Amino acid sequence: MEIDEAREVRTTCPYCGVGCGVLAKIATDGQVSVRGDPDHPANFGRLCSKGSALAETIGLDGRLLHPQIHDHGSSWDKALDLVASTFCQTIAEHGPDAVAFYVSGQLLTEDYYLANKLMKGFVGSANIDTNSRLCMASSVAGHRRAFGSDTVPGTYEDMELSDLIVLVGSNLAWCHPVLYQRIAAAREKRPEMKVVLVDPRRTVTSDIADMHLAIAPDGDVALFTGLLAWLGQHNALDRAYITAHTSGFGQALFAASALNLAGVAAATGLSEDELGRFYSLFARTEKTVTVYSQGVNQSSQGTDKVNAIINCHLATGRIGKPGAGPFSVTGQPNAMGGREVGGMANMLAAHMEIENPEHRERVQRFWNAPAIAGKPGLKAVDMFKAVADGRIKALWIMATNPVDSMPDAGAVEAAIKACPFVVVSDVLAETDTVRHAHVRLPATAWGEKDGTVTNSERRISRQRAFLPVPGEARPDWWIIAEVARRMGFDGAFAHETPAEIFAEHAALSAFENDGERDFDIGAYAGVEDYDALAPFQWPGPSPGTPLTPTGHQSIRFFANGNFYTPDRKARFIPIRPTVETRITSDFPLILNTGRIRDHWHTMTRTGKSPRLSQHIAEPLVEIHPVDAQRHGIGDADIARVSTPRGEVLVRALVTTRQRRGSLFAPMHWTDQFAARARLDTLTASLTDPVSGQPALKHVAASIEKFTARTFGFAVTRKRPTTMAADYWAVARCRGGWRVELAFANDDVDWTAFAGSLFDTEDAEVLAYHDREAGQHRIAAFDGEHLTGALFIAPGPVAVSRGWAAEQLGEVHASQRQRFRIVAGRAGAGRPDAGATVCSCFNVGVNQITAAAAAGCTTVDAIGAALKAGTNCGSCRSEIRAIIAANQVQAAE
Repeated sequence: MEIDEAREVRTTCPYCGVGCGVLAKIATDGQVSVRGDPDHPANFGRLCSKGSALAETIGLDGRLLHPQIHDHGSSWDKALDLVASTFCQTIAEHGPDAVAFYVSGQLLTEDYYLANKLMKGFVGSANIDTNSRLCMASSVAGHRRAFGSDTVPGTYEDMELSDLIVLVGSNLAWCHPVLYQRIAAAREKRPEMKVVLVDPRRTVTSDIADMHLAIAPDGDVALFTGLLAWLGQHNALDRAYITAHTSGFGQALFAASALNLAGVAAATGLSEDELGRFYSLFARTEKTVTVYSQGVNQSSQGTDKVNAIINCHLATGRIGKPGAGPFSVTGQPNAMGGREVGGMANMLAAHMEIENPEHRERVQRFWNAPAIAGKPGLKAVDMFKAVADGRIKALWIMATNPVDSMPDAGAVEAAIKACPFVVVSDVLAETDTVRHAHVRLPATAWGEKDGTVTNSERRISRQRAFLPVPGEARPDWWIIAEVARRMGFDGAFAHETPAEIFAEHAALSAFENDGERDFDIGAYAGVEDYDALAPFQWPGPSPGTPLTPTGHQSIRFFANGNFYTPDRKARFIPIRPTVETRITSDFPLILNTGRIRDHWHTMTRTGKSPRLSQHIAEPLVEIHPVDAQRHGIGDADIARVSTPRGEVLVRALVTTRQRRGSLFAPMHWTDQFAARARLDTLTASLTDPVSGQPALKHVAASIEKFTARTFGFAVTRKRPTTMAADYWAVARCRGGWRVELAFANDDVDWTAFAGSLFDTEDAEVLAYHDREAGQHRIAAFDGEHLTGALFIAPGPVAVSRGWAAEQLGEVHASQRQRFRIVAGRAGAGRPDAGATVCSCFNVGVNQITAAAAAGCTTVDAIGAALKAGTNCGSCRSEIRAIIAANQVQAAE
């Protein structure tokens, strides 16, 4: 594709809830590059490793580009008619609750709005829930209990203005790196700022922490309930704020006072000294921000954790003020936008309540809808149970992959496979969920989509299209509207642009809103130039006020009370901590699940990027050395992790960063990328009783070594489709794919196996076999280019992965060059970068080690020499560890 003139488009990153602005530049030859938008108030030009690699993820390989019915190509008309008629027939025969939508924080607000309008106002059921249920439902529930509304009080700026940041259950350095960078930069300017990390693991975020509280799983309720009691005992309360703006303080303090310091220590696994130092620091620091994320939310006690934190901020009046407040950071780019449109089964649009008959009547009247859902629908876990038992007979899944991301994912997959009618809207032709769809609808992807998203600080930004729409892909809002029209709801879904949908959404937010609701962007309902809409934070200007971009303005709630409860006072929630023991003799360890630095959700986007796939290229489990020794696990062994629901095979990483008695494993790997690594097949469908959010951080598990007789590593230009190996994991690399392998036996025809990985039939093949030693090396060449190489050994293969992968892009004109590949090592004068440390600039461990040995003794010096650590900063902790190891070695 060629264009007459290069152009640059302002858009928004599609990853986490930070909501970074991105400048996408399209060159005259069609090549795309990205950089951070220096004028966007979320990131001021910064991007993390994932955002920096966005241009590597927009290729059309693997895309779903045409509608399909039962694995066969179809026209849009036939596919949409089938979806509409099947949903109508199911509703007619079984009622509106026999159908359901499962949607996503990857949708834009306009998509989300129409999906909720169709289901709640026209189908008449609230059976629409979202994968945001898995990441921030407990924050929503805690906000609503305390504030009467789902309101995030503060802003990102508060983190920079604070004197104390308490990070709870948040590996900010890897999961929200730009916020981590903003905090790190603020600390450099004000070294007196303190940071406390509350996390069972010593994550890389601890690099900026003055205090790390290695708390026991689910100990957060006791920690913050004990803090409330401490504040009361040490006269560290804001009595004036409590009296003027809150209710229920006495009951909450009484409940907290039942827990003494020794009890908190027992429940948290922390010492009384650690607790005393943290409590004293919190009590004396007026400007305190408590940032919390999935370690708080993904718990059977998640809502109580949120309210225990909020109680402490209400008790000290530290809310809605510059540098002070509780702050929930969301995991998805539009989890907040989904909350604004009533994206979950127990919400209505515009932050109205589905349980409130006046709100239901108001929304129905605004929509001129034939019906309105009269009660909350099924939350995600219960929704898929209803699919399994036949109550839900038609299911539409949009922009998400529940076969991998839902708890008890094996049961979820079985439910979807058994469902009479499943529709999936997605951008990829193959995912673990798409493969079970009766109808597959091709949706537009980032770069092709047009609409808005809302970040964690309530800032609405435009996501703009800058790529042509490929094939027959269509925007999600268009697909929803077309189905709605075919169901007979033509007039209400006559939208022709996302701007029209946004205007309706904004108008609903202001409809009969006299200040009783927090969410009001009515001033933007009449925006004439939607495409030029600048980032703004809600609530925006009052209706009638001339619209100007709010830009860097920070809007806070609740500094002077005015909550959204009936009496306009915040509610303290009495919390009584309980300690749950889930481990047993058969499952003696606690499994904690989460994310890693360079991958995202189920890798449908990041798995396309060569650089993002090199830092951690296969599924893993972290285990403490003491536990590893007890269970016979060595570093880099393949481990079998089991729970009562299933087992996975993952690579072991033995590290003192992990808490004893606990395991950590990332949730990203799917059947598309590994043999047996769908982590959420291990997790239970246990949920918080208030929010319905699953407890994905606290799972009883066991671990044992998987005994392999043979190990392998391969690089190949084409992606392998089937592999007869007990363990395998594939990862993108430049020019092709890299593959890790392990086999329970050594009785394998390695020549034939190599042929199954890469083309050998018409290739020139070089091979080395030492059957007695169990060593086999096979390389195939198409002319001067490497088609693939396979290395087999009785132990872990001693070949540099980075060097081997680079050979796919090299020219191998001489036999000497080709034999080097078979030998598995670079020649003289060809330095090996080693395993990737800095994904932003593709800098390897060997390069950093060499620079450190040459005199670069600080992270900044390494950055000056190699650029490593100078972009997103997420690798700075690893760089520091490499420097330290080099200094120790030099001193020996």
